This record gives sequence, structure tokens and C-alpha cells, in this order.
Amino acid sequence: MKHLKFLNKYFYKYKWRIIPGIIFVIISNIFQVIPAQVVGHAFNLITENITIYQLFDGFNRQQLIYQIFGANLLFFGALILMVYLFRGLFLFFMRQTIILMSRHIEYDLKNEIYAHYQKLSLGFYRRNNTGDLMNRATEDVNRVRMYVGPAIMYTTNTTFLFFIAIFFMFSVNVKLAFYALLPLPVLVCIVYYVNTLINTKSERIQEQLSRLSNFVQERFSGIRVVKSYVRETQTQEVFAQESIAYKNKSMDLVKIQALFFPTMLLLVGISTILTVYIGGKQVIEGSISPGNIAEFIIYINLLTFPVTMLGWVTTLIQRAAASQKRINEFLQLQPEIVSTNTTTPQIEGKISFKNVNFTYPDTGIKAIKNVSFDIEKGQFVAIIGRTGSGKSTLANLIMRMYDIDSGTIEIDSQELRLINLNNYRNQIAFVPQEVFLFSDTIKNNITFGLNEATFEQVEEAAKNAAVYQNIIDFDQQFDTMLGERGITLSGGQKQRVSMARALIKAPKILIFDDCLSAVDTKTEEEILGNLGSIMKGKTSILIAHRISTIKNADKILVLDDGAITEQGTHQQLLKLNGAYAQMYNQQLLEEENNA
Repeated sequence: MKHLKFLNKYFYKYKWRIIPGIIFVIISNIFQVIPAQVVGHAFNLITENITIYQLFDGFNRQQLIYQIFGANLLFFGALILMVYLFRGLFLFFMRQTIILMSRHIEYDLKNEIYAHYQKLSLGFYRRNNTGDLMNRATEDVNRVRMYVGPAIMYTTNTTFLFFIAIFFMFSVNVKLAFYALLPLPVLVCIVYYVNTLINTKSERIQEQLSRLSNFVQERFSGIRVVKSYVRETQTQEVFAQESIAYKNKSMDLVKIQALFFPTMLLLVGISTILTVYIGGKQVIEGSISPGNIAEFIIYINLLTFPVTMLGWVTTLIQRAAASQKRINEFLQLQPEIVSTNTTTPQIEGKISFKNVNFTYPDTGIKAIKNVSFDIEKGQFVAIIGRTGSGKSTLANLIMRMYDIDSGTIEIDSQELRLINLNNYRNQIAFVPQEVFLFSDTIKNNITFGLNEATFEQVEEAAKNAAVYQNIIDFDQQFDTMLGERGITLSGGQKQRVSMARALIKAPKILIFDDCLSAVDTKTEEEILGNLGSIMKGKTSILIAHRISTIKNADKILVLDDGAITEQGTHQQLLKLNGAYAQMYNQQLLEEENNA
């Protein structure tokens, strides 16, 4: 239960729902116990009236006694019906308070989890699977809701019913109550043992469900690769194996529950037999009335509900505890990137790296090694290097997706760690190497980074990204719905829509991370020409592999194995006759061969 203490703040928040709910529980249980006493009195009345009726056999008054007897039975029947109607009413009030409270808590908890996910750094998402993240925010939250709603409601209900019933049982006859409750200690031991098994198996089930969800999410996202390599059968076999593992773990839990419930019912049946046997002897002795036995049997049957619910509620609580433990693991994680500055100045775009070193925390790979360079406001800077040289890492460090190990990064002569991060990123536009488009309209994808944008701005951004003509060729033009990850578009179209999303922000710093790879030379020149006018006086950083793309840059940084080996203009680097000149000559040779 220690993991479920996290939910106490929600109980306090909704205390004016849970307190009336508990009151309604108590009242409904009182109305549930009253019929047992009514039945007991009615049973005694029947036996007494039958005796009196037989004594007046042959007399005229026998019919009058029969009428009185019938009227009393009708009265007791109406009384029981009225009591159950009131009980039903308060049960309705109970569900309207407690169950509705659980839905509010579910809503709050999902929002808290999602908000916390948003705060966590990029490294967190590199270390955790998407399927597992989704499962904790959906399936685990649903199991927690079953605790804050049905589990609490039935626990409170059965607890009060249990103690009220026992109180009335002992008030009728102590000896009979003792024998009727004799099997309960055995039941307590069984519940204690089974709870441990349920908790362990529930955690294993949730872990397996996360693996299954992650497998499905990955395969559906990469369905084109699966089909291209004709791996449908193989993925189906792996899915079947994961499903079998989930089924087997679930069946282990079901088997325990299947044995648990009949055992409880058996113990309740033993209580009923003891009640009839001991109570019958006491009726013969004259210490209790037959109505008391009838009353006791109803109490035993009333206790059947708490006892049977005990196992189900225990399962709910144990599953909720296992799920809340998984939720807490992520909620207790603190963001690696922290920003405390609240000022929101306009940035100019000057960037300075001074002896920067960075190692990826999740892999231990040292991606940046003692890097130093300066980018002045309004400069067009290009970064080039072989695959894995650290180009994309530099882009991530400029946006402060990660914090560096040593050295300093300054923006407008102020250390990046001390800048208001949200305000800073709002003035940056980034086009990633791996384009991601949402399952939404083209218009909404372009305006994603801008809260309010006119249609004219959307059109202008599309023209600047050289994708306008492609869009208007679609039947629904800018209202065309894209498939998952923009699957409706070609690779080049997706890259250009992603560029339009960046350009519409009119950013102070624009970063292109090798996002022109799927664009032909003519379109590339058009985009770079538009970029020159749009970003005039603003800082542009272009990461590329093709030298033809970057030869007009104000400064070119050559990266190799995380370090800057050369920097300068295109002509300066050619004169050095180093790595840059070698790449340039190699690409010229490839172009001549292709021609």
C-alpha cells in the first residue's frame, strides 16, 4: 500500500465527494441489515399465529385471526420493500459520489503523467520504449482508477456491513455468533497468502503487457519496412510468442483467483451449517426463538458478499499497487534539463562554444570533444562531416536538449544554462534529420510551431519551402489529411512541409539538420535562395553532406569524430587541402561519373 500513498493528495482534493460517499455507504448498510430483524420478527409471528390459529380450530374467531395474520404479513412485506427501496436510493448516491470521484482522479492522474512526461529530457525518451510510456498512462492508470473507485467503495461498503452484521449477531446470541464466525481466521490466513501471489503476478503481467504494447507500436509504425522485407509471418510469430507469454502469466493469476473464490464460499457454507446446527439445539433448549435462526442465516448470507468481495477487492488493490509503483517510477524522475530563469528577452542569434565536451549518458559515447567556435548574429554557418561525426549532436546542444559535460555554450554572451529555456526555444526553428509529421492536415502541420497563423502566412511558408505547388495539386490542398508520420507524402514532400513548419515561425535561429537529402538540386537551390532572404540578419545553421549545398556559407565547420578539424569559408578550406578538400574532390568525381 506504500505506493498508493501517492494518491492521498487526490483524496484530499475530492474530500467533499468521498466523505458524503462514506456516509451514504453507512446508511445503505443500515438499511441492508434491518430486513434481517424484520424477517426474524415475521418468522416468530408466523409460528405464534399458526399455533393460535390451530387453537381456535372450529371457532368463528379463527377467520379474524387469519385476517390479522395476513395483514401483519403484508405489513412486514411492505416494510421490507420500503427498506430496500431506501437502500437502493442510497446505493445510487454512493456510486454517484465515489465512482464519479474516481473518474475525476483518473483525469487528473493522466494529465499529471502527461505533463511530467513533457518536462523530462530527450535522454529519457531514448532510454524508454514508447509502448511502455503509453501503457503506464493508460492501462496502469485504469487499474489505479479501479482502486480509487470500485475498490474503495466496496471496501468501505463491505467493512461497515461486516461489522454491523457481527454487532447484531452478538447482540442476539454470543455462542451462536462465535460458532458462525469460527471459519473466519482460516479465511484471513488464505487471503494473506493469496495477496502476496496476486501482487507478484500482477507486476509480471503489467511488464509483459508493456513489452507487447511496445512490440505492436513499433511494428505498426514500421509497417512499410516489414512489408518491404516480407517479414509479416516472422512478426506474427513473435507477436504470438509475446501474446502467449502474456496469456500464460494472466492464466496463472486467474487460476489463483479461481481457487480463491470457491474456498471462500465453502467457508461461508460451513458457517451456515454451524448456525443451523447450533441454533437448532438452542431452539430446542428454549434459549432462542426460531426467528433468531432465520435472522442469523440472513446475517450469514449478508456476510457472503463481504467475504466474496474481499478476494476481488484484494486483487484490485494489489493490481493498483503494482500499477502505481510503475507510474511512480517515472513521476519520481527529475528532469535532467532545468530552467529557472523567468525573463523573456528577444535573442539576437550570436552563438559561442568554448571547449565543449559531451558524452551521451545512456550509451557512454563521447560525441563532442573540446569543441570551440563562434557564430555571429546573422551568419549562415554550415556544418559538415562524415556520418557519426557529431553534427546532429551539436544541433541538440544548441537547443539544449542535453546539458554538456564541460565547457560553456553562450547565446548572446549569456550562458545557455541561465537562459529561460521555453522563451529561447520559441525563438528557434529546427528541421530534424528524421522528419516527423502528425496525423493531421497539412495546414495544421505547418502551423504546429505557431499558436496563431493566417492562411497567407501558411501559403508563404509553403512557397518558401518549395512545397506550395505540390500541396495545391492535392484535391483538398492544405486541408489534406496526412497518414501516420506523414505517410501520405513522399520523402521530399515531407522534408519540405517540415521546413515550412520551421520557416513560418520567422525564427531568430534556424537549424537545418541534413533535411535537404531527399530534395533535388533545383528545388534545393530554390529553398536556399528563399532562405537567404527570409533569414537576412538572422542566424542560420545548415548541417549537410553535400558540399554543393553549403559552399556559399559564411563559415563552414568540418567535424570528425566529435572534434572540429577545420573551419572557414569554402575557398579557405579548399586552400588548406585537408579533409574538406578531399570530400569536395570526391563528390565532384562522383557527380562526373553519374553524369
